[in-house]
Amino acid sequence: MLGIGIDAVDIARFRLMLQRRPELRQRLFTPAECAALAQRSDATASLAARFAVREATMKSLGVGLGAFDFHDVSVHHQDGGAPRLLVVGRAAEIAKRMGVTDWRVSISHTETLAMAVVAAL
Repeated sequence: MLGIGIDAVDIARFRLMLQRRPELRQRLFTPAECAALAQRSDATASLAARFAVREATMKSLGVGLGAFDFHDVSVHHQDGGAPRLLVVGRAAEIAKRMGVTDWRVSISHTETLAMAVVAAL
């Protein structure tokens, strides 16, 4: 393992942030992620978890906010439903320099907290 990151997001705070600044949804998440969650009556917990994935990915690479664009990291689901991390752009360049060839991601949330763990392999 080359790096590991973990992050937690308070769902109520995240909901408030999205309500105050609706444009953040498009700034933070890819069109594919937004489309995948469009049918949900309330996608806030899932969006908060995906934001936690981005932060955990930064931590797994040992970089901070601004090192890459939020759209450089996204979550998609495999046929069985397991999350899969897609890393492109500057994030992929950083990962390549580190020797990262694979990723593992785990996402979970309760009613109040969204969490993610990302391992760079």
